[in-house]
Amino acid sequence: MKLKVISGICLLLAAFLYSCQSEDELEFSRYYSAGNVIYQNKCQNCHGKNGEGLSALIPPLTDSVYLKAHKDSLSCYVKYGLKGKIALANKTFEGEMPANDLAPIEIAEVLTFVTNSFGNKMGTITSQHVGDDLQKCK
Repeated sequence: MKLKVISGICLLLAAFLYSCQSEDELEFSRYYSAGNVIYQNKCQNCHGKNGEGLSALIPPLTDSVYLKAHKDSLSCYVKYGLKGKIALANKTFEGEMPANDLAPIEIAEVLTFVTNSFGNKMGTITSQHVGDDLQKCK
């Protein structure tokens, strides 16, 4: 009987420890899930449910190479919009992304979602990172 009780307690303890997440993992989960909601409300209409973009007008968000190369500019694009030609994946896009009124934390959340969805894996983009990047916008 004691063996069953001890085994049960050990099993519960192991399950509890396995289900615990680090603070970084929790932060990522919070940013990612909040960013998903923002993406659905503010971005999905143009960039598509799966980040596929729209023909030659709106670029896809599936190009990890472009996102990584422009990581420090993404906050500016989201906050202030983007005009002119943009080239990615050997394709040129010439639409206009409008500016928006998202707070830095919301920009961090949506960027965390985008940069970790659609085949991208770039980790958490914090509100501190966004704040620093917004200070450098042209």
